[in-house]
Amino acid sequence: MNRNHFIKTLLLSVAMPSLLWTSCNNKQSTDKQAAVKTFTCPMHPQIVQDHAGTCPICGMDLVPFDKSNKDRFLTLDQNQQALANISTMIVGASSLEDYLAIHGRFTVNPEETNFVSSRNAGRIERLYIKETGIPIRKGQAIYKLYSEELLTLQKEYLMTYKQAEQFKNDKRFQEIFEGAKQKLLLYGQTPQQLSSLINNEKTSPYITIYAPSGGTVAEVLASEGQYVNEGTSVLRLEGYQSMWVEADIYPREASLIKEGQRLSVLVNNNPSSRLSMDVQFITPSYQNNSQIMQLRGTVPNADQSIQAGMPATILLPRTSKTAALTVPSNAIIRNGKSSHVWVALSKEKFQPQAIKTGVESFDQTEITAGLTAGDKVVVSGAYLLYSEYVLKKGGQPVD
Repeated sequence: MNRNHFIKTLLLSVAMPSLLWTSCNNKQSTDKQAAVKTFTCPMHPQIVQDHAGTCPICGMDLVPFDKSNKDRFLTLDQNQQALANISTMIVGASSLEDYLAIHGRFTVNPEETNFVSSRNAGRIERLYIKETGIPIRKGQAIYKLYSEELLTLQKEYLMTYKQAEQFKNDKRFQEIFEGAKQKLLLYGQTPQQLSSLINNEKTSPYITIYAPSGGTVAEVLASEGQYVNEGTSVLRLEGYQSMWVEADIYPREASLIKEGQRLSVLVNNNPSSRLSMDVQFITPSYQNNSQIMQLRGTVPNADQSIQAGMPATILLPRTSKTAALTVPSNAIIRNGKSSHVWVALSKEKFQPQAIKTGVESFDQTEITAGLTAGDKVVVSGAYLLYSEYVLKKGGQPVD
């Protein structure tokens, strides 16, 4: 009995150090594993390794992440949301149109183009407008003209005035005077200038020409010292209160359009700059050696923010739905394999939600699965949430 107890005690004393050593090793191994960090690339989450370094694809520094965190949501306080410019909207049913985008251009409306032409023959003594791009107002002095014909008409006017005053009862002299007066008015003289001519009896061969309308100088067609004839163009003025929209269209697109139809036009492809345009003209035949027709319409430009040559996008409606569940297109994150949006679970908690999409308009997308009316979806800052998720979780929000 004592012998057996002695043997058990001896064996236990021999095995105890080995058990203690194994336990310590296991604890050290567990602590070492806990201390090991996992690193990934913010732009390529498929790159995962257990040490710091750079991404072999883009060269960015790898960042650590906690791969043991399995939560599918992110938590951001109000300050973080403000910095990320996160805003949300309630999803609901609305009408949706599927558009075909046609690229066009803005051009000057010829109806607002005016030519300032010389009404008299003579020499341009002084040109007050010498540069293009300068806005001028109606009644502004444009140039001074030297005209011997004007001098002759002024002398005739003074002579007929004196005759009419001397023979007030003679109708013939009164008619001659009125005729001389009309010649000067048609020549560009004002009633005030004619009154001054009678009062001072001083003739002048110079006449100042004023702008018949306002606009922007698009072209200067004459220079100082140049002799001009009646009808010679001196300036070309353009107005920009409205602009033409022109676009080349193909037969399949022409079948969707008719004259008088109202279409939407975007400036520089910006959805917030949508304008309405009535189709005014569609060329009745194809352009030479092509299958292309041309579409034209007019849009307002009261603030003159649109300039000639700027690109325009014309939206042609193809199909429409009256009760579709839609979200703004920029709220959807697409990674090639799947699509998802971010749903606000509470004021500070956001979770990715896989979706399926249907009809897409220029700025709205139909949701056919994944969301229900009343869900609160992130419409700005969604990509920042996606990046934050990749950094913290080390993988895609939706597979």
